Amino acid sequence: MNLTVFGATGGIGREIVRQALASGHRVTAVVRDPARLTVTGTGLEVVRADLTDPEVIRPAVTGRNAVLSGLGPRGRGDAGVAARLTRTVLAAMGAESVRRLVVVSAAPVGPEPDDGLLDRTMRGLVATVLKPVYDDLRAMEAELSRSCTDWTSVRPPRLQDKPLTGTYRTVVGGFPRKGRFIARADVAHAMLAMIEDAGTVKQGVGVAY
Repeated sequence: MNLTVFGATGGIGREIVRQALASGHRVTAVVRDPARLTVTGTGLEVVRADLTDPEVIRPAVTGRNAVLSGLGPRGRGDAGVAARLTRTVLAAMGAESVRRLVVVSAAPVGPEPDDGLLDRTMRGLVATVLKPVYDDLRAMEAELSRSCTDWTSVRPPRLQDKPLTGTYRTVVGGFPRKGRFIARADVAHAMLAMIEDAGTVKQGVGVAY
C-alpha cells in the first residue's frame, strides 16, 4: 500500500513508519524537521511541512491508500494542536478524495470500561493536570465525526517504550477490561492492522494489554 504518516517523528508515528516499511509498504512521512526522523529504508519519502496550510500537504496525500496520524499534544502546553493539525489533514484529504484515516487518540476520550479501572487510574489526573490535553483530543474526534473520511480513532491507555508484542487486545466502541498499559510499538501495529478492517471505520477503538 501507499501510506502517508503525519507526526512521524513522535513515538507512535516513528513506529508506524518503521513497521510499515518492514511490511513492504511505501511510506510518505510528513514532518516539520526531517533531521528528527531516524527511520530510513527503501520506499520512504520524507516531506517537510508544518501543517498550517492544506494546499501544501495535498501532494503528500494524493493517491494514497490510507493516511495515519500520530499527531497529538505532548503536554498541556501543546493542547489544541491535535484538533488544529487534524483539521488541516482532513482538508487536504478531502481535496484529494482520500478517505481512509487512522489516528491515535487516548483512552479517557472514550467510554469508561465496566471495571472502572480507567476511573481509578486516570480520572483524577485528567481532571487536574491533563484536562486540556484530552479536551483537545475530544475536539479532534469531533472533527473526524464531521468529516467525510472513513476514520478510525485508536485510544490507548498509558504508553510505554517497550518492544512490539502483538499480544494487545482491541475493543471497537469500548475499552479492554483491566487494560492499564500498552507499548507505542503495539499501538502502531494496531493502527496499521486497522487500515483494512471495515469494522473499525467511523469508530473509536480501545487498545491495551
